[in-house]
Amino acid sequence: MNKEEKTLQHRNINPTAMRLLVLQYLSEQKKAISLKDLEEGLFLADKSTLFRTLKTFEEKKLIHSIDDGTGAVKYALCYENCNCAPEDIHYHFHCTKCDNTFCLDSVRAPSIELPRGFELKQANLVIKGICAYCNP
Repeated sequence: MNKEEKTLQHRNINPTAMRLLVLQYLSEQKKAISLKDLEEGLFLADKSTLFRTLKTFEEKKLIHSIDDGTGAVKYALCYENCNCAPEDIHYHFHCTKCDNTFCLDSVRAPSIELPRGFELKQANLVIKGICAYCNP
């Protein structure tokens, strides 16, 4: 059993050929990717199959989605022990020059104390600027 199969089984995801291919592709990325990016990277794959795969991965907390303000939702792998719980929230960085979005896993978001009766389910923390690849 390879690494991708173990990863999928750990998240209770049936390791189909397409899911293994998508996971391998996501693992190779240094930035968050959109459905369009995934389609272009796996040009023989059907768009609806890729979308369903991403949704399954997101539901099983293997990936998380990012709304970086560009109009296209981006996806990135969660770290190994992530459960996409509020304590796992981290910042994202969107480069205004190359239009790439990166997870800043090492930069933890501060805890947020909400008013009584409010419950945090998701937060979108996007920092915008010039990334290290574009900044000379």
